[in-house]
Amino acid sequence: MTGSVFVEEITALSEEVYLAVSRLLLQLSPSAGPLTRAQFQDIVESPDIHLLVARAEDRPDVAGMLTLAVFRIPTGIRAWIEDVVVDEAWRGRGIGRLLAGQALKLAETAGARTVDLTSRASRAAANRLYRSLGFEIRETNIYRYTLPNPSLQVIW
Repeated sequence: MTGSVFVEEITALSEEVYLAVSRLLLQLSPSAGPLTRAQFQDIVESPDIHLLVARAEDRPDVAGMLTLAVFRIPTGIRAWIEDVVVDEAWRGRGIGRLLAGQALKLAETAGARTVDLTSRASRAAANRLYRSLGFEIRETNIYRYTLPNPSLQVIW
């Protein structure tokens, strides 16, 4: 039950939301490192990134967040969900379902063929949520290559 919680897309820099996102990212991944205001501004101003936040109508705090990336590749328009986190104080109230549902609507409106995401097996509640929304586990390997210094731009 979400009660009086609503989802909004953040499209402009706001100190309040920047601080809330920074707080939520620490709950998601303590090793993620701080997000600078310039990086936050790049995210919210990107036409390919949709930063969704859930808020309570009667309280100013941000209850949760989700990032949806929508992009065109040769095989079609794709979408990817990342950085889904609900504040510890708000968990168990349907906030994740509300955020994911809005992300799926945005992806469909954008013409995406698929929406992908990953979730660690240890995140049992999140995995139950994704399955209940119709996400299916894919038979695939996910590989990650960690760049030695991701802040350096590679010029081809």
